[in-house]
Amino acid sequence: MSDRFDQDQSVFATNVETLPGVPVEPGVPIEEGPAGAAEPVPLSQWQLFYRRFKRHKLGVASLVILILLFVMCYGADWIAPFPKGQQDLTPGSENQAPSWDHLFGTDQLGRDYFSEVLYAGQVSLRIGLTVAILSTLIGTIFGAIAGYFGGWVDQIIMRTTDLFLIVPAVAVLAVGQQRFGSSAATVSYVLAALLWMAIARIVRGQTLAVKEKEFVEAARAVGASGRRIVLRHILPNCIGPIVVNVTLAIAVAIIVESTLSFLGFGVGSSWGNLLNTARGNYDNNVHLLYFPGLAILLTVLCVNALGDGLRDALDPHAKH
Repeated sequence: MSDRFDQDQSVFATNVETLPGVPVEPGVPIEEGPAGAAEPVPLSQWQLFYRRFKRHKLGVASLVILILLFVMCYGADWIAPFPKGQQDLTPGSENQAPSWDHLFGTDQLGRDYFSEVLYAGQVSLRIGLTVAILSTLIGTIFGAIAGYFGGWVDQIIMRTTDLFLIVPAVAVLAVGQQRFGSSAATVSYVLAALLWMAIARIVRGQTLAVKEKEFVEAARAVGASGRRIVLRHILPNCIGPIVVNVTLAIAVAIIVESTLSFLGFGVGSSWGNLLNTARGNYDNNVHLLYFPGLAILLTVLCVNALGDGLRDALDPHAKH
């Protein structure tokens, strides 16, 4: 009798979790309600996000690797075995293969390559973060304005977006360097000005869909201003695509900056610049290309995997 009762209770709990319209995550505890019926414990949005993201093993592993990478690069003053740019003037110290004394070997100037890769990572990661944040902020603002107001405002912003899509990044960056100098800030601002169009289109589409919802109509009916409606009601419902775009924009910015540095239009001390410096000396020292290239590859792969995990965690319709 007891076994049959336990079985009935298990079936009942399963049916409660699968009722239509009841957003219960698997594993949510069931507790007794006031009438003695089993009721799911409500979870906050952050708790639901955490549960979903935790199940995405690749995304969690990528987040851990990225944190370690940031700690190693920005903690290079304590982790790197040699100071930045320190040369070993001993004869034969240049172009050494990887060894226990120099984990990544030495370059043509006798510098410890492991230390140089860590310090170069500071520049590449800073450019990636700056470009991602600025481009997402610009694109979100223009996309929300275009989607909410529509009409001629939408046409102007979207045609401007189309115009920026055909602007050659190399030419603009070369002009910017001639005018403002070759610095990480210059590269970051130019790339941010050229990479905001994708998120602008995404936010515009989301805004067009959300602004027709009942709660937006209710806010408009009680006299809420357009700015308040956009900031308090529309953008919070677009947070998923915006957060995912930040992660993916980091990868795009690092790849673009590395490509431009490889062509001679980047920053003086980044992973791309290390590749550019090593390309003329790789016949006998191919490791000079491997390590900065692997750093770029690892960062981009982890950022993209993290973006996939965040997208699945923020999507309420995703199946886990």
